[in-house]
Amino acid sequence: MDVQMLLIIIFFGFLAAFIDAVVGGGGLISTPALLAVGMQPATALGTNKLASSFGSLTSTISFIRSGKVDFNVVGKLFPLSFAASIIGAVTATVLPPELLKPMIIIMLSVVLIYTLVKKDWGSVTTYKKLSPVRAFFFCMILVLIGFYDGFIGGGTGSFLLFALLFVGFDFLRAAGNAKFLNFASNIGALFLFMYMGKVDYTVGLIMGIAMIAGSYVGSQFALKKGVAYVKLLFIIVTVLLIGKNAWDYIVTHFLN
Repeated sequence: MDVQMLLIIIFFGFLAAFIDAVVGGGGLISTPALLAVGMQPATALGTNKLASSFGSLTSTISFIRSGKVDFNVVGKLFPLSFAASIIGAVTATVLPPELLKPMIIIMLSVVLIYTLVKKDWGSVTTYKKLSPVRAFFFCMILVLIGFYDGFIGGGTGSFLLFALLFVGFDFLRAAGNAKFLNFASNIGALFLFMYMGKVDYTVGLIMGIAMIAGSYVGSQFALKKGVAYVKLLFIIVTVLLIGKNAWDYIVTHFLN
């Protein structure tokens, strides 16, 4: 590994984790960086899962220490996200992820429009204990998001954040709970990639160290700046996710 390759991994690992610590979407930065240094796509995905697991754990700890993680709610959902991501990763070895691209673009667009229209949404926590029916559907949504993380991954944090906002959490508390669940889905998919031998441990650990630093700085910045900052970053990342997925779809179906 030469110096240039090392600097690319460290810089983009830090940047990806800084953003991912708050609203997710870091995979849009870290995975292309791994591909840019010559890594095969499957190995890049597995290596990114290793590195991002370090980052998501670091930001989760920061949010826990600040009291922004509701264990009564998300503690019970951790095994669901973990198991669903493994199933998603297994499915990704059989089906091409491009099948879901149009649906992802539509869902992200709905998330963006809803967030922009609901001006005061997520400003304060209004969460109340869910009824059995709402709790069931909420669990099913989180299972689908966990499956999506194992299957494709990009934008998982945004989907988790949106789901938690929808049941009444403010942006900052939703971010803390989302990182807790995102850590579960990260390690679930990681275990499968490790089993398949699709992880470069040297690169993954180097990027993981950079992500620890980026996640810590990002989560502390979010906690200091508050709800308004998290909401703005959420909107920016969601727009980028829509653009990235739309461009991939156009290239695959119209330019090839």
